[in-house]
Amino acid sequence: MINFDEELKKYKPSLEVDQAEEAIQRNDLRDVIDIVEEMMQEVRRDPRRFKQY
Repeated sequence: MINFDEELKKYKPSLEVDQAEEAIQRNDLRDVIDIVEEMMQEVRRDPRRFKQY
């Protein structure tokens, strides 16, 4: 059987929207646009490396 008092002791509230947004931005996650831009820079630096097949 569930001991509700014990479960309540373990409870941690979820982040508020503003706090969650700040936490996500601090992680500095890259999105698809960042990855494509990096790939294009690599192609411009050394186009021979990326020859067509």
